[in-house]
Amino acid sequence: MKNALLLYAALFMLFPFVFAQQDQPSRREGPIDADQTSRLEELKAQAPRVFIDCRGCDRDYFREEITYVNYVRDRKDADIHVLVTDLRTGSGGREYTFAFIGLREFDGLNFNLVYASSPTDTRDDIRKGQVTVLKRGVYPYLLNTPICELINLDFIERVKLKPTDVKDAWNFWVFSANLEADLSGEASRTSQSFDANLSANRVTPDWKFRLGLSGEFDERHFEYDGESLTSIQEEKNVASMLVKSVTEHWSVGGWVEAEQNTYSNTDLYFTIAPAVEFNVFPYSESTRRQLRFLYKLGINRAKYIEETVYDKTEEYLYNQSLMATLEFRQPWGNVSTTLEGSHYFHDPSFYRVKLQGYVSVRVFRGFSFNVRGRYERIHDQLALPKGDATIDEVLLRRKELATDYDYSLSVGFRFTFGSVYSNVVNPRFEGSHYRGMR
Repeated sequence: MKNALLLYAALFMLFPFVFAQQDQPSRREGPIDADQTSRLEELKAQAPRVFIDCRGCDRDYFREEITYVNYVRDRKDADIHVLVTDLRTGSGGREYTFAFIGLREFDGLNFNLVYASSPTDTRDDIRKGQVTVLKRGVYPYLLNTPICELINLDFIERVKLKPTDVKDAWNFWVFSANLEADLSGEASRTSQSFDANLSANRVTPDWKFRLGLSGEFDERHFEYDGESLTSIQEEKNVASMLVKSVTEHWSVGGWVEAEQNTYSNTDLYFTIAPAVEFNVFPYSESTRRQLRFLYKLGINRAKYIEETVYDKTEEYLYNQSLMATLEFRQPWGNVSTTLEGSHYFHDPSFYRVKLQGYVSVRVFRGFSFNVRGRYERIHDQLALPKGDATIDEVLLRRKELATDYDYSLSVGFRFTFGSVYSNVVNPRFEGSHYRGMR
């Protein structure tokens, strides 16, 4: 205790010395006189203000690498709104679309740039590629500003290629494998779970093919008051999808799937489902907006582990579904919602309707409102086993229970005020929090 007090006293005695150093200039390579410093500060003050609108981007890295613009925390204060959207590519990487939107004096100066990462790229590779695109994108806005006199432009000759105009030894096939084991326990409880996933995908502008195999095993063992309880759940699945691009708005394809799941009382559920999709907007605009309608016709073979409440151990089933999906990523916010309905042909009273969505809207400067929700109307539980579930099966979720609805809802807002600028990067004590400051 005495040593700890001496340590704290020493730390606090150092505080005046530490703060006395903060006004001293940092070391620079080569002398910069007061006039040059003043000129640089004047040019930086007149540089465009940029708002980076990107989920998952390393904004600190952007600020460190591109120091000749001013970064702001809200679109209302910006001269340039950089909206970054992304889609998964056929190789397993991601294609990032940078939409540069001019505001204020740059109103009407809008354009898009694209950066594509590969599945083997590290996070550092990706952020370096994003910075390169960001540098190119902000340059047109700097041309008529004083800071432009300090910018140097290099030229690298490139040839524009179509997405598949490359020699690929794998012919655009991408394979992946994942195996995960999770073991945990304490005196009265042990748990072990194993997940395995294999996939083979091939994506070109004209065709998309996906094949996936997965398996899950979960075992939990409990000891309480001299009694033992063991819970086991297993799931196996193999699924394949094939899609043909017909036009900028139409696609055709289908699924083949087989599943075994102890939770849903399914020994085998085999499905063949041809489908057709129409996108109101061109697929080329899919990173910014989509309104898709997908119709699917299902032919199913079901075999159950236990006899169902409808006295079935196996049966053939035919169903159809229609799904509408709306997605927008715009400067005012994001909208993503899906409405899906399905029913079985032999008895239309067996149906399911699901509505889920996410909305984030910028209401005014610094204030955004967010809603995320899901609601399902369920009347198609044909696989429910006959008989009542035990209390252990209910608490451990070992069996699916009868229900006619399922929902979740979250509502929130974010309000930020204060300094509009975010040029400063300071990573000290990052990840370490005092209890009252989380």
